[in-house]
Amino acid sequence: MKLSQRVGMIKPSPTLAVTAKAKALKARGVDVIGFGAGEPDFDTPVHIKDAAKKALDEGFTKYTPGSGADDLKQAIVEKFQRDNGLKYEPGQVIVSCGAKHSLYNLFQAILDPGDEVVIIAPYWVSYPDMALLAGAKPVLVQTSAKKGFRPDPKDLEKALSPKTKLVVLNSPSNPAGAGIPGEQLKEIASVLEPGDFWIVSDEIYEKIVYDGFQHISIASLGEKLFQKTIVVNGLSKSYSMTGWRIGYAAGDKDVVKAMSNIQDQSTSNPTSFAQKGAVAALNGGEDDLRKMVKEFGARRDWIVKALEEIPGVRCSNPEGAFYVFPDISVYLGKSFQGKKINNSTELSDYLLDQAKVAVVMGSAFGAEGFIRLSYATSMKNIQEGVKRIADALKKLE
Repeated sequence: MKLSQRVGMIKPSPTLAVTAKAKALKARGVDVIGFGAGEPDFDTPVHIKDAAKKALDEGFTKYTPGSGADDLKQAIVEKFQRDNGLKYEPGQVIVSCGAKHSLYNLFQAILDPGDEVVIIAPYWVSYPDMALLAGAKPVLVQTSAKKGFRPDPKDLEKALSPKTKLVVLNSPSNPAGAGIPGEQLKEIASVLEPGDFWIVSDEIYEKIVYDGFQHISIASLGEKLFQKTIVVNGLSKSYSMTGWRIGYAAGDKDVVKAMSNIQDQSTSNPTSFAQKGAVAALNGGEDDLRKMVKEFGARRDWIVKALEEIPGVRCSNPEGAFYVFPDISVYLGKSFQGKKINNSTELSDYLLDQAKVAVVMGSAFGAEGFIRLSYATSMKNIQEGVKRIADALKKLE
């Protein structure tokens, strides 16, 4: 019996695969330092856990409405108004099993075979595969480290065609941590506003930003942009709730309804008591978040400087998220014990085998010649891990 054709079009998530491999080695007693995981290493704040425990104790363990509980939708509506200046009604909001689930529902709801999805590269690994699963074609807009991995509005305009159905924006971005500043976002908005297509703004890292960078949602830059943009966000990153699997999206009521119908036939509602924790997260202040971002900022400063000190390595200073995306292309084509390293995948394998450091190959993000390191780990691990990388790269000839 054969599997479906769509399964053959996609690949496993490289970031999850690298993390799983590192964890398996650790379980065998190997001293591996993992830079692969895209999740904060901080615990979920106590008041959020307490809210979920209270919900369990009170028996809030049954089905909720498929698209999310009313009190959580209201908290999300208030969050958008407070943080982004966006005014939604609860009927324009869907709560899903993580922001990834919200994105998947969206791609399934609006895309048909033959449609095109414009994606900025380097990109989060799941965007192209989500497009392929919906029968659509990913169209990539390349960026450069020299320009901070920000899209040139002219390049974005060239990528648009009569087949364009969706444009994906992610700021701050995964894997590069690149944030699009306000003036450039306005230029991008002027390119995207006239077109007959949807925009999805993935804002999962909006609160993890540094050096005074201000996140702006493209949906806030005009009524037409508001009408055609679906904003996706979640609790995983800002509140260290990756395992809770609570994400959400807001936008056009018909699109959100279609997403809800898809969710009804796949997962139904997100976990009931996790939704109570999400309400506490959104309504409970941001003291824990500020402490986390301060620590991430210190780690970012250290790791960027340390990577830049490795001969031949160049590393942009990210505006947000908790990743660095250094250019290691100078080491491609070199060899270790007679074995040539041809690409970022082989270099990542080499670093795991010889340095016991797990990183993610840049090719997974559409950027050969780079690797991604998450600094969502302790400063001790960061310092030791970068030292191991530097020592391993010295051995290449």
